[in-house]
Amino acid sequence: MASEDVKRTSDSAVSTIVNLAEEAKLASEGVKAPTSHALLSIAKSLVAGGVAGGVSRTAVAPLERLKILLQVQNPHSIKYNGTIQGLKYIWRTEGFRGLFKGNGTNCARIVPNSAVKFFSYDEASKGILWFYRQQTGNDAQLTPLLRLGAGACAGIIAMSATYPMDMVRGRLTVQTDMSPQQYRGIYHALTTVFREEGPRALYRGWLPSVIGVVPYVGLNFAVYESLKDWLIKSRPFGLVQDSELSVTTRLACGAAAGTVGQTVAYPLDVIRRRMQMVGWKDAASVVVGDGKNRASLEYTGMVDAFRKTVRHEGFGALYKGLVPNSVKVVPSIAIAFVTYEVVKDVLGVEMRISD
Repeated sequence: MASEDVKRTSDSAVSTIVNLAEEAKLASEGVKAPTSHALLSIAKSLVAGGVAGGVSRTAVAPLERLKILLQVQNPHSIKYNGTIQGLKYIWRTEGFRGLFKGNGTNCARIVPNSAVKFFSYDEASKGILWFYRQQTGNDAQLTPLLRLGAGACAGIIAMSATYPMDMVRGRLTVQTDMSPQQYRGIYHALTTVFREEGPRALYRGWLPSVIGVVPYVGLNFAVYESLKDWLIKSRPFGLVQDSELSVTTRLACGAAAGTVGQTVAYPLDVIRRRMQMVGWKDAASVVVGDGKNRASLEYTGMVDAFRKTVRHEGFGALYKGLVPNSVKVVPSIAIAFVTYEVVKDVLGVEMRISD
């Protein structure tokens, strides 16, 4: 009897294993691996996003550097107040190369950031629209609010993936030839910060960055796509020809999107930059001037940085550098959107999810 029980138990175990193997086989047959065409399409989309980011940021690199310098400039040792004056000062003290200082680091960060951002937006739009249609049970279309959500998701993913590069880019941008310690490049800055300040320092200012990226990137995509849809459907002023918008019109849509997004999120960008300077022992020479009285840069967090900035410098300090940033953002966002769409069209990639 014992041997028969063992045999029945063994047969049952073998039967169970066979059944599980058959179920696994059926399940694997139902899951299709990404085709080479799908992988190529993903690669092309990432390339288009990267090219768009590199082209748009290089075009406005001098204004980007001036914006960051204005954001961290000592209020008691002001060297320049406006865009033209600031650019002239950089040209006079550092020459032509000074206008593009930090751009290599910026592009090294923005190329993957832009690639991930545009690709994530496309995928998030598809996922959000699919889920929305499942909930409503009808052939719903993307609304501005849904686009805002997709853009916010894309911004958070892209920002988190490339934040250490953004952190060291800020420091490389603000250092001058007179800075006591010179970061020699991206790798040197990353390793120096990691060694002297710890790994958490590479994500200092991450929270205000993520909070700021939600309205910034979200509004960029929402305003741009919604404006295009409205123009195509209403056809005002003869701007639409054969259901297509001209490059000039799309640039205008991108400019409007960039203006709205950066105005809303700009104070958080200022706080992010200032928090990134915390822990850098030579930051005082940049942020608090070249005099002997150099106050240390200490913020316990995002709220503390807001409070101290407003208390010591006034509410207007939260918008330091807004003018050069506006001059920069308008063409930058516009160029990025249009370049992305043009490159995708050239590469033969399907455009974004249609409504």
